[in-house]
Amino acid sequence: MRNITVKVHPSKANLKKKDQLAWKIAEIASDKSKVNKDAVEMVINRIIDNASVAIASYNRKPVISARQMALAHPRKNGANVFGLNSKVKVDCEWAAWANGTAVRELDYHDTFLAADYSHPGDNIPAILAVAQQKGCSGMDLIKGILTGYEVQVNLVKGICLHEHKIDHIAHLGPSVAAGLGTLLKLNIETIYQSVQQALHTTISTRQSRKGEISSWKAFAPAHAGKLAIEAVDRCMRGEGAPSPIYEGEDSVIAYVLSGPKKKYIVPLPRINEPKKAILETYTKEHSAEYQSQALIDLAIRLNKKIKDFSKISKIIIETSHHTHYVIGTGANDPQKTDPNASRETLDHSIMYIFAVALEDGHWHHVKSYLPTRARKTSTFKLWRKISTKEDPRWTKKYHNPDPNKKCFGGKVIIKMKNGKSISDEISVADAHPAGSRPFKRKQYIEKFKTLTEGIISKRESERFLKIVQNLRNLQSKDLNKLNIEVKKHLKKRKKNRKSIF
Repeated sequence: MRNITVKVHPSKANLKKKDQLAWKIAEIASDKSKVNKDAVEMVINRIIDNASVAIASYNRKPVISARQMALAHPRKNGANVFGLNSKVKVDCEWAAWANGTAVRELDYHDTFLAADYSHPGDNIPAILAVAQQKGCSGMDLIKGILTGYEVQVNLVKGICLHEHKIDHIAHLGPSVAAGLGTLLKLNIETIYQSVQQALHTTISTRQSRKGEISSWKAFAPAHAGKLAIEAVDRCMRGEGAPSPIYEGEDSVIAYVLSGPKKKYIVPLPRINEPKKAILETYTKEHSAEYQSQALIDLAIRLNKKIKDFSKISKIIIETSHHTHYVIGTGANDPQKTDPNASRETLDHSIMYIFAVALEDGHWHHVKSYLPTRARKTSTFKLWRKISTKEDPRWTKKYHNPDPNKKCFGGKVIIKMKNGKSISDEISVADAHPAGSRPFKRKQYIEKFKTLTEGIISKRESERFLKIVQNLRNLQSKDLNKLNIEVKKHLKKRKKNRKSIF
């Protein structure tokens, strides 16, 4: 790996392309690096993971809306839409929109946390859609996905968007563009322009994850993927982009992020070095914000130690800066303690999540968010007794550069009304690579079968799992087989006559 220093340069400096971050990203996206065997296996795991959560969300409202929009853009040799027959094809950017929304809706796929947040699995729907439309092979797809993960993970390590209230999809646009560059074997210049265009068009504020969180949380990464596809298409036609997008006098760093005096350090692999960043990422066992994963596991353990939850006086969760200020009481969002809040808001409230997991002793991606569950009197009382507190020790662990030492947990102190206390702590989720039950291929398959049960047939499940595990050998005619068709009775389509498309 190498560390790239990124800072603002005045226009008169005429910064050379080869010294710009977008160019260096383009270089690794167009190189001839060999694929790492473990990284290839993880790509397969994540395609299975994406399929699990996409099919599980098939009939949720945002997913239906996105799918209906996509179906209004049919294309004979286009890409597939998750859940429908593979003969149904739409323009690839609209397939990316529909499938990206389905993947993101349940907040249940992979994550990487460092200086900023990310869900690198968001790269997959856009890259897969283009691969299907352009007739790429399984190995082409693997290489494209590896580049997407590599770029997003390393941008997340080096550049914090959250401190400036910019949504994390600003790192996704460039990573998808780079991944598409690898997939389509584009030259450095085209990828360079594509990365810049994609960044320029995918900057939005973090209000999408603040206060009353709406369905846009699911749409946002799908939108970034769609915009990245369009950016690459324009640049393949010879169009250019605002440049230098990171280092320019009026650039993203200069006026959106920390300004002309700031120096960012972005790690990138050397040219032709294998891309292995995907191995640093981790998926979710529970459908909730990643920083709640370990605390859900801890709550389930603590459930066995408490006989009467009404005897609890208060619960204090000592955790990292990010957890406290994003999903904890440090966010100062009254919606996070509102029993009438949206599902999207509740899955960003560690107070709600911990209360339900503690009381129930388990977590379910649907039942744990039902309005009746959120409004349960005993839960509401317990919920209001929970507060979070930043502990510098956990913040330091959260930002540890060693992926084997990085932690996303915390310490929980439960104070009883009789004066006694129960305390315990957890560093990482049980499903984390360093956890007590790390996710392997077996667990990804179990998650897939659990989430798709009753939605797809056993035959369809077995077919998909066999095909995806042979990904490296798939030819261009085979990529549509990565699509999954839901049972016929679930495919009812109602046209929204109030829409434009």
